[in-house]
Amino acid sequence: MLIDAAREGLSAPVNLTWEITLKCNLQCRHCLSSAGRPHPEELDTRECYQVIDQLAEHKVFQINVGGGEPFARDDFFSILEYAGQKGIVACISTNGTMLDPQICRRLANVGRVYLQVSLDGVDEQTNDSIRGKGTYKLALEGMAHLADHGLEFSVNTVLTRQNYDQLEQLKALAAGYGANLRVSRFRPSGRARDCWQDLAPDKDQLENFSVWLQQDTQILTGDSFFSLTSEKRRRMGLDLCGAAKMTCCLSPNGDIYPCAFLQEDQFWAGNLRERSLYDIWHNSNIMRTFRGLDVKSCHSCFRFDSCRGGCPAVAYFMHKDLSQPDPECMMQCLGLQDQEVH
Repeated sequence: MLIDAAREGLSAPVNLTWEITLKCNLQCRHCLSSAGRPHPEELDTRECYQVIDQLAEHKVFQINVGGGEPFARDDFFSILEYAGQKGIVACISTNGTMLDPQICRRLANVGRVYLQVSLDGVDEQTNDSIRGKGTYKLALEGMAHLADHGLEFSVNTVLTRQNYDQLEQLKALAAGYGANLRVSRFRPSGRARDCWQDLAPDKDQLENFSVWLQQDTQILTGDSFFSLTSEKRRRMGLDLCGAAKMTCCLSPNGDIYPCAFLQEDQFWAGNLRERSLYDIWHNSNIMRTFRGLDVKSCHSCFRFDSCRGGCPAVAYFMHKDLSQPDPECMMQCLGLQDQEVH
């Protein structure tokens, strides 16, 4: 099975997170990449085509395109169209503020694209306190344009202690545009490190969120919360960290990392300007390290076979140690990691 194979690492990533630019028109407080200004050595259009050629050669199924704001790149549509010609599905993460009828018309003609529009509150006050003044109205306008053009998208909310009690309302707001709600995990990387204490959900909120997730399987999470979700939801998808096993991250200048939340020097795997994706994926020391991660302190937990210690990125930023358990795992939060199955 795919998940069984993923535990050892696949022959190539199934999908790849591509931060295609650091250029962004916003300065969100929790941005994982501290985006704003473009990277001084970003891949140019030709180099992006070469990346796509490599992805297609190794049958990478999907690219999760983010940044920065992808639509801030002047050549983004040509890159997107080239990926479509190579049979690669693109999922675009956008702040939604640049979406207008012209862009949506072009998106409707590109082919297989899906979008995630970021919204971090059901009202202007909550959202704009995180994403900046005026972003709530602009994001809703962008979502309306997507809906008018029949484009498939989800509303992506990063769970914080400020919007925790708005989840039901956010789900209803998304449904009003024909979209699902996707809840992503707040991780202390990029600018998020500076606001972790203010925005990170507390233990009670995480516990109640876990219960809420069990009640609605239509809520999307990706693998963000695999370490605190129910067994039923686990069986619906990936149940362990996929970094270096099923996925990796490509930064704007061609650097490869196991995870988008660990774009630090010590986790650098290589650069596509110097080495091929195949070589980096198979031979990089850090990739091998991630495939061999073993959180021994979690071995006695009855859920160890499911989550394998949780999210290494959160463990690293909280403890500076990849071998530590995810501090927000439900078993850790409730002190149940030694509980036996009954």
